Amino acid sequence: MYFVYILYSKTINKYYIGYSENPIKRLEFHNSDFNKIWSKRGKPWELMMTFPFESMSEALKAEKFIKKQKSSQYISSIIQQQIIIGFN
Repeated sequence: MYFVYILYSKTINKYYIGYSENPIKRLEFHNSDFNKIWSKRGKPWELMMTFPFESMSEALKAEKFIKKQKSSQYISSIIQQQIIIGFN
């Protein structure tokens, strides 16, 4: 099983969207000293939501869909409603 996960950083007031088989482990990585990617400046990250998918391709498609919206308002709405609005 794969998951699309949404993280939030109060430090930089940004969301981070990714996909993984283990979102808890990814959260730990984003908050670790080993993190050398863009998200390191947002530490600490908080896990806001996960969405399960049967396959990696489905999860990747959903991740890209959310990122394509380029809207924190959209991300906030899917967290509140617990569904990916408009994704199919």
